Amino acid sequence: MTERLFSLAALTVLELSPPEMVEVAARAGYDRVGLRLIPATPEEHHFPLVTDASLRRRTRAKLRDTGVSVLDVEILRLKPDTDVRRHFTRVLEAGAELGASEVLIAGNDDDEARLTDHFAALCDLAAGFGLHPHLEFMPWTGVRDLSQARRIVAAADRPNAGLLIDAFHFDRSGSRLDELADVPRHWMRYIQLCDVAGPRPDDMQAIIHEARQARCFPGEGDIDLTGLLAVLPDDVPLSLEIPTQALCDRGVSALERARLALEASRRLLG
Repeated sequence: MTERLFSLAALTVLELSPPEMVEVAARAGYDRVGLRLIPATPEEHHFPLVTDASLRRRTRAKLRDTGVSVLDVEILRLKPDTDVRRHFTRVLEAGAELGASEVLIAGNDDDEARLTDHFAALCDLAAGFGLHPHLEFMPWTGVRDLSQARRIVAAADRPNAGLLIDAFHFDRSGSRLDELADVPRHWMRYIQLCDVAGPRPDDMQAIIHEARQARCFPGEGDIDLTGLLAVLPDDVPLSLEIPTQALCDRGVSALERARLALEASRRLLG
């Protein structure tokens, strides 16, 4: 079996600045890192990589010194009023400057036809930077599950389009392994891995809370990760996106959380 590459996702250690995150990834044993260029929520503390040239220089220097590379940048939200070129050109430029190859996309638009058009336009724009937009389904967004994400990526029909499988969203959206087996492999250039405890909540706000603050390390929750990984490509990087607020509240450092996530993932694969 091909040896896996592991990437440290921003949400796992969101308190860190980008250079600090690269340093932690290197010390914990990761190959790659994911950087958040746009905050996911208005309340989120944010490090302005897109507008701060000095921060980008320090981040590039840390990447060079550690040998860690950037896997993906996030999170670009496609909304009803999105102007792809105006809103995202500078973001894609920054992602390419940092060496990323993938871009995480959220679909925050309930009009599927318009969302598809915006995703196709974003793929066209990203192609000029050598980037691959990956549409991620999340049950509280306009792209609620694997079936809908697959339909949008197929309709966009762009050679650099991708579909991001996050183990959390796959489980909490009720998506199925038999459907995943039919997804074209070239759409999945990386995968997000985590676990979560207990059955799927009935309340969507509870699911959002789990997603942003209460995931588990792989193998420590109730997702059928063995079944999921058996269906997914075994030669693409695994991005470990595992926010654990309870550990943060107990004073567990970002470095230790990153190490625990990687150790658990390797145990699961082993």
